Amino acid sequence: VQLQASGGGLVQPGGSLGLSCEVSGSIYSINSMYWYRQPPGKQRELVALINFYGHSKYADSLKGRFTISRDNAKNAVYLQMNGLKPEDTAVYYCAVDMAATQWEQSSLYWGQGTQVTVSS
Repeated sequence: VQLQASGGGLVQPGGSLGLSCEVSGSIYSINSMYWYRQPPGKQRELVALINFYGHSKYADSLKGRFTISRDNAKNAVYLQMNGLKPEDTAVYYCAVDMAATQWEQSSLYWGQGTQVTVSS
């Protein structure tokens, strides 16, 4: 199982950026999909999650600026980030709660992370 995240980069304050994460390999079922982030010198924190049916939840501080979505046909999860602030600078990680085969219980798989830097 591989999670390939993309879309990070450098953006000016107030700008927008979209992240993508596609799951490949052995996939039996995907439940919830997540975006986490780890700011420099800080612990990893949950940004948003979305379940199989498209219901989403966000960190309170990010509501209204970030939007998580998914495409079940593509086994992909997305994060649209608007109104970016310097404090949004972090490595962003996608994660999925999934079972690779019908004989396994679901577990959390992680992507490799993509850097987002918000700076003028």
